[in-house]
This record gives sequence, structure tokens and C-alpha cells, in this order.
Amino acid sequence: MQRRAFLKQTALGAAAGSAVLAVPAIAQDAPNLTWRLVSDFSADAPALFAGAADVARYVAEVTEGRFNIEVFPAGQLFQPGQALEAVQHRIVECGHAASARYFATDPALCFDGGVPFGLNTRQMNAWMRKGEGLTLTREAFAKFGILNFPCGYTGAQMGGWFRGEIKTVDDLRGLKVAADGFTGHILSRLGATPVDIPAGDVHAALAQGLVDGAATIGPFEDERFALFEVARNYYFPGWWAGTQQLSLYVNQDAYGELPKSYQTALSLACAAACNDMIATFDANNPVALRRLASQGAQLKAYPRPVLQAAHEATLAACSELSAKDAMFKKLYDSMLAFRNTQVPWFRMAEGSFDNMVATLGARGV
Repeated sequence: MQRRAFLKQTALGAAAGSAVLAVPAIAQDAPNLTWRLVSDFSADAPALFAGAADVARYVAEVTEGRFNIEVFPAGQLFQPGQALEAVQHRIVECGHAASARYFATDPALCFDGGVPFGLNTRQMNAWMRKGEGLTLTREAFAKFGILNFPCGYTGAQMGGWFRGEIKTVDDLRGLKVAADGFTGHILSRLGATPVDIPAGDVHAALAQGLVDGAATIGPFEDERFALFEVARNYYFPGWWAGTQQLSLYVNQDAYGELPKSYQTALSLACAAACNDMIATFDANNPVALRRLASQGAQLKAYPRPVLQAAHEATLAACSELSAKDAMFKKLYDSMLAFRNTQVPWFRMAEGSFDNMVATLGARGV
């Protein structure tokens, strides 16, 4: 209750500048509307925050400036992790977030973002758009009065920065790791202690020994934090995220009041933002990784036994959550079935092509 009151009180100051939707305007084919969007990401996040800005830009362009979305980065109207509740109570009309952050609110929501040992970007996109993913995740969000729209992908993530080496599972035990959501839950099952701190504070926390490692996204997003200065061991693969899908949360009532053309514009804008974000990460991660390595980052692969232990911990967690949460089970079973049909194809086609080019095509086509 205190948090809800805080959300409402915080947003009231900005409400005066927001357009109020009058009933007569709804009858118009193309009314002038202004929505507010709160992001869970700061404005200095080079790719993550851009997803929200892209949606607002595309919507304005498609509607010739009649439907405008004012975007607020984390820290202006709300702090990171408050987007879901702000949209749920219609303090704002929409929000931009990674649903894995809301594991503590409802574990089933994580399937809208990504789960450990889950789907890669191509598979996630296919499950959401041509499989059961979007239908089932919207069922999970319905109790919050929210429609979720896929709105960005990070691609496969790295496996985090650590001050010491991770040679065995025992090396994780007792470590304090900057992590949240489902990732933090699995790390805790491996004996580590997850610590939820803002991304901008991770460098200082590592330098001061407040944490021993950090679960981050990837080279392009990580580079700005210069974590190699305080934790040189940069691990891969990021077993906790074959991709991270970001989403636009839209209040269902507000969405229902939009003209059909504006609903379509919003959906198309989110689809375009998805393409923009994954292209940004794919284009920039390779060169950012080279720069990080040149500055002292030590790239290290997780030993197989560590990955095996993380996988077993994930299976156990998903089994427990499925036993007590029907929605989680429905999403988990659907995602697992989809993944198990996709992986053999990707290994044969995509994987073999990549390996071929890496060897035969190394000196040019």
C-alpha cells in the first residue's frame, strides 16, 4: 500500500502536463492524444532505453504527430522496477521493461523476458509471434490489466564479470553477485548471494568489495561501466539469457480507448523497435568485445561442470514453481516444447553454417 501511494503521489506532479482523453475525442478517426511512458532503463543506456524512444518516434511518424508518447527514463517519474505497477494502476499509460525483473512479483512473467537455458533471439521471436508465447504471456499479464508487446532483444548475453576465477561450483558459494530476477534465484541455489543494485553502482560495489561479481548483458552495454578495471574475468556463455526480450507494457483500458489505427501503429512501432535493438547489439557487440579485451578483460568460458550445475538448479527451480503455479507451468511447458523442436534445427542449419564460414570462409569468400 505504501508503494502504491508513493507511485501515485510521484506521478501527480507530471499529470498536469499530460493530455486528458475526453469522450468526444474517441469518436474522432484521428484524435490528438498524448501518452506517458516510463522506462525501467536510464537514458544513458545506449541500446536499452532507445527501445522506448524508438516506439515513441515511430508512433508519432505513422500518425503524423497526432498520437504522441512522452518518454521518461528511469529516475524521473519512477525508479527502475516500478514500471509494471505504474502501468497497472494507469498512473501512466505504458511502460518499457524487461519482465525478468519482476520475478518476485510473479515468476510466470519471466517468460516474457527470458529464462535460464531458455530460447535464443530467433526462437523467442518465433515463439512469441508464431507460437503460443504472446497468447500465454498476455494471459499472465491479464491479472495486472496489462497488454505486453515484444519491444526489443539483447541477443545472447555474456556470463558476467567476476573478481576471481570460477573454476568449480564451489567457487560460486559465498560470492555476492549483482543480479536480480530469475538469474538471482538460480545463483542463490548455487550458493551465491544475489544483490540487487543499479547498473551504474556496480563498478563502485566491485571496487569496494561489496560484491564479487555481476551478471550483466554484453559487451556493448557493459563497456560504459569499465568493469574490467575492478573485475577482469569476463565469462561466457550467459546461461541465464539466450536472449532478453524487452516489452512495452500497455494499460488495457487505455489501449481499448485507442482508435484501431493507433492500436496498429503502436504494435508496428514495437515490432520495428525489436528489429532496431537486436541490430544495434549485433552490430556493436563484436567491436566492443575487442575493445574490452584490449583494455584487460580476460575472456573465460564457464567450465562444463559449472554449466551443468546451473542447468540442474534451473530444472529443479522450474519443477518447484510449476508444481505450485499453474500459469508458470503452462508457460514453461510451452516454451520447453518449442525449444526442443527448435534446437535440433538450429544446430543442423544455423550452427553448421556458422561453423563452416568460421573455418572455410575465414580468408574471404
